[in-house]
Amino acid sequence: MRLRPDPLIVAILVAAVTASFVPATGEVLEVLKRAAVVAVGLLFLLYGARLSTAETISGLTRWRLHLAALTTTFVAFPLAGLAVQLLDDTALAGTALTSGLASGVLLLCLVPSTVQSCIVYTRIAGGNVAGAVVSASMSNLLGVFITPALVALLMTADASVDGGAVVRIVLQLFAPFVLGQLLRPLVGGFVTRRDAQLRLFDRGSIVLVVFVAFSEAAEADVWSSLSVWSVLAVAAVCAVLLAVAMGWTVLVGRLARMPRADRVALLFCGSNKSLASGLPIATVLFASDEVALIVLPLMLYHQMQIITGAVLARRLAPPDPVAVT
Repeated sequence: MRLRPDPLIVAILVAAVTASFVPATGEVLEVLKRAAVVAVGLLFLLYGARLSTAETISGLTRWRLHLAALTTTFVAFPLAGLAVQLLDDTALAGTALTSGLASGVLLLCLVPSTVQSCIVYTRIAGGNVAGAVVSASMSNLLGVFITPALVALLMTADASVDGGAVVRIVLQLFAPFVLGQLLRPLVGGFVTRRDAQLRLFDRGSIVLVVFVAFSEAAEADVWSSLSVWSVLAVAAVCAVLLAVAMGWTVLVGRLARMPRADRVALLFCGSNKSLASGLPIATVLFASDEVALIVLPLMLYHQMQIITGAVLARRLAPPDPVAVT
């Protein structure tokens, strides 16, 4: 089975490398920062406009799926992140990960689930698509409030979380999503017809945020303190976290005696982490010159979940094509 590289990941890597060597500076950087804020707002407005009311009503009945996914995302993952940080501080004496990367691993564990890949992989694997839509969307909406709260509780030394930060996150993510839902009767048809083109805007928004973050990191000379060993160590930690998360969701689904379709949705919604939500939240909560280092574990994890999810979805796909739709 041949796996083609995900265009989003390729674009993110190109943006990160370009910004590290040829960063935007001065007035250009300020303009790009404002553009990134607007682009992310429009991104979540489109998320809201895409979510069908019928799918929402259908998916809401799967309460065991949603409870298991949310518990995995906002309870089990944060506990795993704290365990990684404790292990790095004690058993490894802080030699495996720099403090910035260790904080990034913890942030990775606090952000909500992704939306698009969860739905796509659930559909391919013959899972409960409506349940995945609601579960992933619910995770992102609650994450606007829960993630800053968890950061304030667990990362007080790294982040600045106050009422103003939460308001900025709500205005940038939650408010556009709600507006998109309200505008769905007017723009829903247009969004559906232009979905392929609008997804290019989705990806472009994320790439822009990455370019801005890495430009600020290069300007602050963040990478001078980062070794190859540290990058390999954080990649290994991300791989272990992904494997544990997938194993956990499979176990929970079986123990809860969920139907196969719900177990498939839980596998992807519970183990995935959102780069689209995590990046804007990080840019609000952390110092601008630290954001690129803080989100590096999330970027690595996102790449791993994309590749692993594609393989699993194809392996889980039912033989009857009708069951996938």
